[in-house]
Amino acid sequence: MEQKKVHLVLGSGGARGLAHIGVIEVLEEEGFEIVSVVGCSMGAVVGGLYAAGFNKAYRDWVLTLTRSMVFQLLDFTFTRQGFIKGEKVFNLLREVTGPQEIEKLKVPFTAVATDMLQNEEVHYTSGDLYKGLRASIAIPGVFTPVLENGQFLVDGGVLNPLPLNLVQKNTDEIVLAVNLNGPPLEEKPMQKVNESPEAVSALWKWLHRTGQDTESTSGEASPLSDYSLRELLLLTYHMTQDRLTRLMLQAYPPDVLVEIPANSCSIFEFYKAKSQIELGRETCRKALLQLS
Repeated sequence: MEQKKVHLVLGSGGARGLAHIGVIEVLEEEGFEIVSVVGCSMGAVVGGLYAAGFNKAYRDWVLTLTRSMVFQLLDFTFTRQGFIKGEKVFNLLREVTGPQEIEKLKVPFTAVATDMLQNEEVHYTSGDLYKGLRASIAIPGVFTPVLENGQFLVDGGVLNPLPLNLVQKNTDEIVLAVNLNGPPLEEKPMQKVNESPEAVSALWKWLHRTGQDTESTSGEASPLSDYSLRELLLLTYHMTQDRLTRLMLQAYPPDVLVEIPANSCSIFEFYKAKSQIELGRETCRKALLQLS
């Protein structure tokens, strides 16, 4: 593998994005120089912390997370736009890393969000890193949106879950993309997740506050009780993300594609950090064989 300079494109996908950590580790171990990072949603979080020089510190922290710790980090609120504020975890990270300005990071970095009012992508290439990350992860209906400078900002995955179009490479460089919505593992069918009582309670309260009826017009019970929080709010969103990702891959094919199975874990299963990081490592090593 003679080409050692790589532009890294990290896609969105909740806790599956912990696989990005393993991908970065393998690239460094194999002697690649990461010359830029573009990230969306969880890809922006991992990519931004890497660009700031805190990949190992973040890895060590997520490896300590348990199921109860994850839900303690979810700051529930009850608005029409979402039921998680998403401030608590970023305030914690900011305490560890200190203030970070994107234009001063060790590696050029772009976080992708979506302006719902203008129906366009927003690219954070300067300013407060954590403002960019918070906007990039604002999954509609789950996290409250970010209101800033007249913009109504939500998850970048709404328009561009794998922002390959933002990379400009030279002839001696390659593009490596990590798609978190890859083909599912056949031996691991999608399973319902037993969400924490706190999360389920928050969902019910949010549905009540927003006036959504939990019964069908025929009087029959809604499927609500049969589906997890993830399945109810994110299934359609994931389907859209998958379609947009495939279109982006066709239009801007990367030199190396790392695909993390879509059913490897669900959006809030950050307590599965060890297995996801290892999955990222294994999948990246296999994908790098494309350059052999």
